[in-house]
Amino acid sequence: MFGFSLQKLLVLAAVVGAVWYGFKLVSRLQEARKLEAEAQAGNRRSAARRGAGGAKGTNAATEEMVQCPVCQTYVAARSASACGRPDCPY
Repeated sequence: MFGFSLQKLLVLAAVVGAVWYGFKLVSRLQEARKLEAEAQAGNRRSAARRGAGGAKGTNAATEEMVQCPVCQTYVAARSASACGRPDCPY
């Protein structure tokens, strides 16, 4: 009547399904490439920081921590400040 047949509808459904899954595959590949590029860029940045860290090769974003003998909390070794307790060594 309208030119529809079962074979035409099955082929149309197969084409629509193939296009759908094709777009999903392409978007997954793009996302994976984006994450890989970000990871590589992060590795390059961290390697550059380690190279500029000085003689020890420490990361510039990290700082040595020491435990306070009085309150048992960890404080930055360079910028330790008093915690307010009367027996605080800092």
